[in-house]
Amino acid sequence: MADSLRKEIKEKIENGDFNCEKELTLSVISGKWKMVIIWYLGKDGSYRFSELQKLLPKITQKMLSSQLKELIEDGIVKREAFPEVPPRVQYSLTELGESLLPIVDMMYEWGKKRIKDFKN
Repeated sequence: MADSLRKEIKEKIENGDFNCEKELTLSVISGKWKMVIIWYLGKDGSYRFSELQKLLPKITQKMLSSQLKELIEDGIVKREAFPEVPPRVQYSLTELGESLLPIVDMMYEWGKKRIKDFKN
């Protein structure tokens, strides 16, 4: 899994285009829906595509597909296809993806507190 990264991110690493390690992390998890996808997969386990769509009613099918594809390419999410009729595909976190959960949890708690502070 160590070599699973999108081509553009690999090129940035090879060219020394990242100023720090935080930029690499953000380039992997940035995207309007990626953190939410990671959070759901981390908290509840695997989901089918349609189940993720129901959890994220404002996401388009194209955007969900794109975000999942990038997370898969970066080694964060795995896609498992089952040889059944009709075909069944499930998405879940890889070990690398699971290592992001403490970060996601801290971001969740920070945001929850910030929203509460703002409302008061």
